[in-house]
Amino acid sequence: MYKFVVFTLIGVAALFFAKLAGQDSSGNILQFRDPTGVFTTIIGGPPLQFTNDAFFRSLGTNGRTCATCHVASDGWTIVPAHIQQRFSQSFGLDPLFRTNDGSNCAGADASSPDKAKVAYSLLLNRGLIRVQLPIPAEAEYILVSVDDPYHCAAIPGYISVYRRPLPATNLKFLSSVMWDGRETFPEQSMVADLAQQAIDATVGHAQALTSPDIETVNAIVAFEMGTFTAQTETEGVGSLNQSGGLGGPQFLSLQPFFIGINDPVVSQFDPQVFSLFEQFGEGSGSLNQASIRRGETIFNTRAFTAAPGRTGTCSGCHNTPNSGNHSVAASLTIGVADAAHRTQDLPLFTFYCPATQQTIQASDPGRALISGKCADIGKFKVPSLRALATRAPYFHDGSAASLNDVVEFYDNHFQIGLSVQEKTDLVAFLGSL
Repeated sequence: MYKFVVFTLIGVAALFFAKLAGQDSSGNILQFRDPTGVFTTIIGGPPLQFTNDAFFRSLGTNGRTCATCHVASDGWTIVPAHIQQRFSQSFGLDPLFRTNDGSNCAGADASSPDKAKVAYSLLLNRGLIRVQLPIPAEAEYILVSVDDPYHCAAIPGYISVYRRPLPATNLKFLSSVMWDGRETFPEQSMVADLAQQAIDATVGHAQALTSPDIETVNAIVAFEMGTFTAQTETEGVGSLNQSGGLGGPQFLSLQPFFIGINDPVVSQFDPQVFSLFEQFGEGSGSLNQASIRRGETIFNTRAFTAAPGRTGTCSGCHNTPNSGNHSVAASLTIGVADAAHRTQDLPLFTFYCPATQQTIQASDPGRALISGKCADIGKFKVPSLRALATRAPYFHDGSAASLNDVVEFYDNHFQIGLSVQEKTDLVAFLGSL
């Protein structure tokens, strides 16, 4: 009992592993430092009670809460530096470290700190959680082989993949829940989708013996839907609200949204998705402000070949106004899971599609593990871009260590041809969101 109490408290303390830069008297405005500067979260509703509110309360059997993997100081996800701190301070016993999904293999030997470091290496180094899902019964593909660097015991009909926890903030703008959209149901509302996700996470990640009651589920969803996070200061610029800037979560929280608000397949699509820093760099604005403004312009307007015969911009996929996720539930591929980009610490799956006689290799089948379609292999949802600087590494598999790496990946994959200055400007813009 003593260990459980101690390490549950360590899990609560993990909310503040990054330096707390400010907090209002109610606790509903939180500011933290990140590699770019300072970001802020505003939370609607009554004053927070971190040990009592449903999002922060243990609802299962293994000591985990929603906040175990969705940490305020990490932009409401988790980052490797703080994961490693939690491991060190708890000797690997923080509730984050559980073998049901935190270890590379299910039930891995974590009986000592040294063994636990090996068992949880993907979580420690990349911030990845293991997701185990069945291959759909009517799948168009056949799993031919798995190159598994951990030699996990195979479960017939199932695949284990490794993914970053998505941030539990700015969910007002969601069009799809989870990287593969498996908690998205077209016949119901996003609130209902998030409610089902909360139930499944409690039963799965927290290993609850029963589903949480409806009051608890509603409280979790209300917290998630009322929480907004964005960058408020960057180095060399200061406040992102000066000189006509519209940075920070307050402006974000007021943005309208509905599914399809800026769908690129309809005629009213507006590629000017971000309009936060249009005034930066004008008149006496600093050079750093000008760089952010140029980056925003590049994001909105720089055209490249997005697919054979189709020209696009960054804003074509990240098209929700001033949020940057996709405004409809669509899974897309940018090649991150392609065999060419696979690193040796991730598995490689080989699939065969009889209808097309194709053999496809991927480190994660993505949406195809839900839809069963060959065309969906390697496809994932488009995540929101706000508070991006808080939550490296990037992409579903944590393969991009920094925003520089993200920009380099896109430039190489789509052969955009960005100059050194344009890359610098894009990074400055993305780090200001």
